[in-house]
Amino acid sequence: MNQAYPHKFQVAPMMDWTTSECRQFHRLLTRQALLYTEMVTTGALIHGNAGRFLRYDTEEHPIALQLGGHDADELAHCTKMAEEHGYDQVNLNAGCPSDRVQNGMIGAILMAHADKVTDALKAMQDRVNIPVTLKHRIGIDDYDSYEFLRDFVGQVSLSGCDTFIVHARKAILSGLSPKENREIPPLDYDRVIRLKQDFPNLNIVINGGIKSHQEAQALINRGLDGVMLGREAYQNPLILSEVDHIYYGHENPNADIETLNARITDWVEQKVETGVPLKFLAKHTLGLYAGHPGSKQFRRMLSENMTKPDANAQLYRDALAKIQPRALFNDSVEYQTV
Repeated sequence: MNQAYPHKFQVAPMMDWTTSECRQFHRLLTRQALLYTEMVTTGALIHGNAGRFLRYDTEEHPIALQLGGHDADELAHCTKMAEEHGYDQVNLNAGCPSDRVQNGMIGAILMAHADKVTDALKAMQDRVNIPVTLKHRIGIDDYDSYEFLRDFVGQVSLSGCDTFIVHARKAILSGLSPKENREIPPLDYDRVIRLKQDFPNLNIVINGGIKSHQEAQALINRGLDGVMLGREAYQNPLILSEVDHIYYGHENPNADIETLNARITDWVEQKVETGVPLKFLAKHTLGLYAGHPGSKQFRRMLSENMTKPDANAQLYRDALAKIQPRALFNDSVEYQTV
């Protein structure tokens, strides 16, 4: 494993989910994990409201902007915009299987055009002093061999890009929806591990289907440089409370439920007072205490009331009061700091 790579745990970019408010909430749970924006297309930044798309709060660092696009000049321009706005790094999306983005030569379809990806990544890196990384699948459609993946990464790495976040499923670009592409193509972790063995000097981060720290640690212990969790981190955000201790050897920012609840309610209160609607905050926290006593009542109270015009921080406090305190961590599980 490349001990110098600092981002052993990452929360995946997810459309409609990893908004600034979501990232602020996740940052209350982990100070160290690398967080990502939703994917933003180059067209949206160049021709749209760039300030809105690039918005984030300073407490969200370290944070990466994920870009969607294929034109090297446009991607380089948007990467420079990200650097000027203070982002810590930029990631190019070569993994999204949506028909909508395929038509714009965005996402997983780029894996069939390694030359374009190589040119784009080189142009992006030439414009900035922050890291530029690539997120991609292990294959697409009939390009579904280890040799294809190896050759793709080998060529693209000539751009100077040294960090590859690999979703360990292939993408089927016709016939499956994005949701089905997250579930139907089988996971192949061994292929990603083999990739790291063939490219020991690259940072290889694995993504796809990881649901626990035990699974994540097992993959890192097989030589990978980091893990990225997506839906599990969003739907069961309490898993993030253990990240700083397990992956970075740092003191946990949330020693108990009372401390965590106080931090979250203070954040909610502060944001609501500045005019942020409660629903924009609370929706990201609905899975917080999944499986804990009172979690259903917590979710129900928020779901039924957070969209009302008079919804305020007191509603959130009342919902949290439905949770019956229980230990945040499973003391019977031994974790090894990685």
